[in-house]
Amino acid sequence: MKSLKYKRVLLKISGEALLGNKPFGIDYFILKQIVEELAEVYKLGVKIGIVIGGGNIFRGIIGEEYGMDRTKADYMGMLATLINALALQDALISKDIACRVMSALELIKVAEMYIREKALKHLEKGRVLILACGTGNPFFTTDTAAVLRALELKTEILFKATKVDGVYDKDPLKDPAAKKYDILSFDEALQKNLKIMDTTAFSLAREYKLPILVFNILNYGNIKKAILGESIGTLIKC
Repeated sequence: MKSLKYKRVLLKISGEALLGNKPFGIDYFILKQIVEELAEVYKLGVKIGIVIGGGNIFRGIIGEEYGMDRTKADYMGMLATLINALALQDALISKDIACRVMSALELIKVAEMYIREKALKHLEKGRVLILACGTGNPFFTTDTAAVLRALELKTEILFKATKVDGVYDKDPLKDPAAKKYDILSFDEALQKNLKIMDTTAFSLAREYKLPILVFNILNYGNIKKAILGESIGTLIKC
């Protein structure tokens, strides 16, 4: 077994990654696969925080496009992330993995309120942290929440787990000639106008020199490979 490159990570899982081949909701085959990988990494002693999106259920920006008030739509999106968080927690518990769901919104019946000091204690006690409801504020994406929590919890890196295997110069789903980048600097990504995450999240990561690894979570083994520092996806760093 190779030595661990990272011992404290923040994993951002997009809601869309949980869709699998479904048009809506959670593909439990995909959820089970992710949890099996997390169980492997957990046994290695890695401290794991997870921010999960809600796009498989509801996206606030889509609600706005249909005439909804953006603030209400964003709160609905936050609740969608909580549904995913509870599903993930249940699957982790079935693997005997100690975990807690912490919410940026006060929902005491189903999740602890996110308080940084409590979150840090959970990590130190070896519990997986599932962080739901984004930042708790409308107009901010779960990407921004992921960067913010990564910095608050002093993680070494942010893993942005998606349905594509890295960052490309063009959309690989539309252009088969698209070129994948293995390593990028923050400045290169900005110069090339690459849409890695929203501007607020990317600027915050750049300012605090938080490296980001973008990879395909649907390829089994990629989470462990990322933890071991193997060459997968695209690494963005200063």
